[in-house]
Amino acid sequence: MTRPTVRLAWLFAVSVPLAALLLAGFGSQPFWALVYPLACLALLALDYLLGKTMAIEVNHEYPATIPVGQEAKVTVRLRATEKALGYGPRFEAALELAGPLSDAAGPAVAGTMPGKSLDLAVSVRPGRRGRIEYRTLWLRWPGPLGLCYFKRAVDMRGLTADSIQSVVGLHEKALSFFLRETDPGLKLQPFRGEGTEFDSLAEYYQGMDNRFIDWKRSARHHKLLAKEFRQERNHHVILAFDTGRLMREPVYGLPKLDHYVRAALLMAWVGLLSGDMVGAADFAMTFNAFLKPGQGRSFFSRLQAFTAGLNYSHEETNFAACMADLRARVPHRSLIIFFTEFIDHISAEFMIEALNSLSKKHSVIFVCSPDPILESHRDREPRSALDIAGSVIADSFIRDRAIVLERLTRLGVQAVNVPPKALSAAILNKYLAIKRRGLL
Repeated sequence: MTRPTVRLAWLFAVSVPLAALLLAGFGSQPFWALVYPLACLALLALDYLLGKTMAIEVNHEYPATIPVGQEAKVTVRLRATEKALGYGPRFEAALELAGPLSDAAGPAVAGTMPGKSLDLAVSVRPGRRGRIEYRTLWLRWPGPLGLCYFKRAVDMRGLTADSIQSVVGLHEKALSFFLRETDPGLKLQPFRGEGTEFDSLAEYYQGMDNRFIDWKRSARHHKLLAKEFRQERNHHVILAFDTGRLMREPVYGLPKLDHYVRAALLMAWVGLLSGDMVGAADFAMTFNAFLKPGQGRSFFSRLQAFTAGLNYSHEETNFAACMADLRARVPHRSLIIFFTEFIDHISAEFMIEALNSLSKKHSVIFVCSPDPILESHRDREPRSALDIAGSVIADSFIRDRAIVLERLTRLGVQAVNVPPKALSAAILNKYLAIKRRGLL
């Protein structure tokens, strides 16, 4: 594929006044006015023939995962198998992406081939979580005379990259939670707490639970001794993501689902470091996907890839059918953390029923986030009757949420309803409290 350059357009533009001068000077021989345009066409043909002799071998290296908001490079490696008259053309490369992140490609890059090879790096910076599809890599280079461009399209269909949630600072946050569970300056005794597996006897100190005092051995040793228990490991933790239409609602510039994904990844990292097995589920109108629980730090990359594939659905969530499917996939008692959303207590009835049935076998944490728009409407100073009506309606929705959360708490479900910035800490606090109390 070829097209003329700006240089050729200027050459032909000069031919217009030149032809007028030639016609004025050689009116009896008008064919002289055609000499210059014909010469331009001859040069264009020569440029095309010389440039066509260059055979280009194209290879590319692309990242399979890209953190949100960070720049990644797609490396285009060009190698000239033949050189026309020894000239080194200036190559330009541009990347065409498909899907919701098609605007994530950077501008075209250019570079001059000094020898027989050239590496170009096309930048890709995704703006949000999702799956990027590479479509076409476009190359362009001029002929040796610069009168025409040669274009080449390299098909990249079938190649994808996961735009994963950025985990910058995640490891430091996880470490701070582990350090919070210990007292500085004391010898660390990991995995001890209010579990169910007996670990050892220790001298009773103020603050220990009186129920754990071993009276028989205390009488034998003439001092109070209490039982210490070991926190169990290898528990199953399931991160269940509702991807229905309510999770598309933007909060602080991002969909609610993206806020939940970041909090869930921190939870997963802490769970894997604690020795637990972490899995994930995706549901909306139907049960979309399930990742069986895995263990170890290496499993974290699979969780990242799973969350990158979570779509933003336009459908309503069918809690009854999806929870039944989840119960069938999780046969053993597990900690199931639901990341979901609801509007009022009427629309939440099916959700409460499904969670009630699930909580009879599993330990359940229900995660949602308040709507800042409703809170701003409720708390702002009214200036008109319309403002008062808006405040009353917003307050009724907020009270409905409180009713639903209270009902869930009475059913034994651990409810978390905090702003997105506080989600990670609130979920980890619930998780650690459940572990300490041996509720799994």
